[in-house]
Amino acid sequence: MKNKWLNMDVKNTTQIIKDKLVSKYFDKNSSKNLSKSTDINVLLNRVRNSQKNESRKKLYFSAAASSALVLFGLIIF
Repeated sequence: MKNKWLNMDVKNTTQIIKDKLVSKYFDKNSSKNLSKSTDINVLLNRVRNSQKNESRKKLYFSAAASSALVLFGLIIF
């Protein structure tokens, strides 16, 4: 019985931890209901940049393939 204050302290601590864990889940659910807006210009710029990168990759591949073909032809003949 002399450690009664310790038992109460542990119970309070566990209750606080439970409350914090439960509050995390409730906060996430409320934030899901908010709608997010996206700027159309940002999306268009991403598309343009990805198209530029894709065309550069195609150009590099074509240059490497044609260089390899020319080099192979020079070695054989």
